[in-house]
Amino acid sequence: MMKFLHIALVALAVLAGAHKISNVEVKGGWVNLYDENGKKYKSLNAKTVGEVQGFSSTFFVSKNGAWIHLYDAEGKKYKDLNATTVGEVIGVAGDTFTSRNGPWIHTWDKNGKKISSRAAR
Repeated sequence: MMKFLHIALVALAVLAGAHKISNVEVKGGWVNLYDENGKKYKSLNAKTVGEVQGFSSTFFVSKNGAWIHLYDAEGKKYKDLNATTVGEVIGVAGDTFTSRNGPWIHTWDKNGKKISSRAAR
């Protein structure tokens, strides 16, 4: 019984910490993350994050110098991609983001893996 209770408490703690992004706002020197209730739950240093390119409920994309950074909904950076390879981020939706690099439009998954490319018109 105690083992079950312990597992249940751990599962609740994990679920309680899971946020969904409803907004990412740059204010002053901070990048603020807001949950679905409009409550700010995390602030990150804007110099570290760089320029926010877009967000979905599960992750957001930023550009800082020659790098594209992927952050999870808890504000943890989990992937760096070379901006020369990615190009300009033009949209973020669901679990993907889209970029334009020269004559190509690329779609990437939220883990930074290119999943498709097509010619830009």
